[in-house]
Amino acid sequence: MIQTALIAIVALTFSMLATPLARRLALRAGVVAVPRVRDLHITPVPLLGGLAIYGSFVAALILFGDRAHIVELIAILVGATLVSLFGLADDRWGLSARAKLAGQLMAGVVLLLGGTQVQLFPLIWLNWLVTLLWVVIITNAINFLDNMDGLSGGITTIAATFFLLLAAMNEPRQVLVGAMAAALIGACIGFLRYNLNPATVFMGDTGSLFLGFMLAALAIKLRFPSNTPVVTWMVPLCVLAVPLFDTSLVVVSRIRRGVNPFTTAGKDHLSHRLHALGLTRREAVLTCYLLGGAAGMVGVYLTRATMVEAYFVAGMMAAVGVAALIWLERVCPGGVAAPHGRER
Repeated sequence: MIQTALIAIVALTFSMLATPLARRLALRAGVVAVPRVRDLHITPVPLLGGLAIYGSFVAALILFGDRAHIVELIAILVGATLVSLFGLADDRWGLSARAKLAGQLMAGVVLLLGGTQVQLFPLIWLNWLVTLLWVVIITNAINFLDNMDGLSGGITTIAATFFLLLAAMNEPRQVLVGAMAAALIGACIGFLRYNLNPATVFMGDTGSLFLGFMLAALAIKLRFPSNTPVVTWMVPLCVLAVPLFDTSLVVVSRIRRGVNPFTTAGKDHLSHRLHALGLTRREAVLTCYLLGGAAGMVGVYLTRATMVEAYFVAGMMAAVGVAALIWLERVCPGGVAAPHGRER
């Protein structure tokens, strides 16, 4: 536990020191987010905060990480570096959705080569396929969620905290998962010092793709020897329920409106709709934090639940999610609050 705490503290310190440097670099290089119609900020904001998150995470693990799992760690870091580089290229020059998808798939293949993969099915190729699909979904879900000050970094911090707790709860303790989760927590908290509303720096795709990839890898690495995989496969879904719900909401909404959900952007995310319904931006972000914490606690409960209990609770949670999606589409279609009495 001392080593884990040390990793978190080092990542936090590095992040708080490196983020202002990344901000200056972004200003000098001209890598800034210029306000667009779909954006909430009204003045240009430097990107590249993700470089500080990435650098702080890697530095903390190199300095104080456990060398016993070096092969797996190197594979995960190589994959994370790959998606971060694609994100950096997108922040600087702009990349197509296909190019970013190719980068995510390559990073997923690196994970497989390093031995990090889903182990749910008897068929190896099916485990590989699900691993790649999971990496792409979670990486893009966190990228989608980066739409309001402090949202993506805060939700990642909450999810990583639950992954750290779960790694410590299960025997034998999962040292690699705990170390990476601790580094992620520290790096994100240090960055949030500058990213909470009103943000002075954004993480950009450099950061959001990196965070999404790391959360996907942590979820795959977690093991629950005290319960059956028939139950525990649902635990990461609960911990990452907010980004998964946000992505589902956006995809369903855009398909209903006849637009491409992956190449079209807009103010139709969960946070945007909460804001449109009357919450301030900070209140909308804090509401998402609370939802993420509640969903994470459900995930912790599932690790000790029987099969009947687990599927009942997970089913109820899924039903609430579907109902919330339908309700938000009615009262706030496309991210715009419907006039009173004219819900659709």
